[in-house]
Amino acid sequence: MSAAVPPHASARRVTAGHAPGGRAAGAGPRRVPAGRWLVGVVLAGLAVFAIGPIVLFFFNALKTNGQYAADSLGLPKSWEWGNFVTAWNQANMGAGLWNSVVIVLGTVALTCVVACCAAYALARLVVHGASVFMTYLLVSSALPAQMFLVPLFYMWAKAGLYDSRLGLVLIYCGLFSPFATLLLRSFMMGLPPQIEEAARVDGAGELRVFARIVLPNVLPGILTVALTTGLSAYNEFLFAVTMLQSESKMPLSTTFFTFQQGFTQNFTLISAAGFIMIAPMLVLFLLLQRRFIDGLASSGMGGM
Repeated sequence: MSAAVPPHASARRVTAGHAPGGRAAGAGPRRVPAGRWLVGVVLAGLAVFAIGPIVLFFFNALKTNGQYAADSLGLPKSWEWGNFVTAWNQANMGAGLWNSVVIVLGTVALTCVVACCAAYALARLVVHGASVFMTYLLVSSALPAQMFLVPLFYMWAKAGLYDSRLGLVLIYCGLFSPFATLLLRSFMMGLPPQIEEAARVDGAGELRVFARIVLPNVLPGILTVALTTGLSAYNEFLFAVTMLQSESKMPLSTTFFTFQQGFTQNFTLISAAGFIMIAPMLVLFLLLQRRFIDGLASSGMGGM
């Protein structure tokens, strides 16, 4: 004669033998799908591809010429930190860094002013032919900059802007403003227009609405534009080497190029000078990368 088992007792036995996720309590850890392993391997390979040359550049800068000739891919046997001091002095990188700072700050300031005003006009004001202007911005962003090199050279020579840092800043502003305008316009289109209408009802003019309401709300976009424009102006070489002739006005990119041409056999000093050149922007990007990525994602242009 079998004893009757209460229903709740059998339920306890069933739940006691299984984990809440449906797996047995004594089962091992869940296996990671093969797709995730593949994604991890691909991301690790891309990280090595991006960081590897910088690390190798740094190690080569700390070697002697003999060590570099014997093993250009290995670790330095003796750490020659004096290579950075020698490269800094012989390449005159202090003057080049100062010129780069002036050019980058001027380009960022002018580009942000132009892009903010143009983006606000396209996003909020009634502008006749706005679609044509948007098409112009898209086309001008896609055209290669080398197309404008020869005409700009003759125009800048006649206007007295050749061999001038101001002339180079104006060129950079023209190059980077289309993308900056499109990026800021996408930010402004995402703002609710009710806050602007409320300010207008309270008696605020268009300029006050733009300065007090719109600009503080698109500050992440302005920081993104400033970072992308600063990086592009700092790394630009073609217009800098064409439009500037005096050594006292050359930015760091052309200063490094001149130093490289004169020290073609001293690869350790060239590596040291190159690492000095990339270090400021590398540190700046690492410090602001979260704002940069969040700004692009918030604008809806991350896939462009």
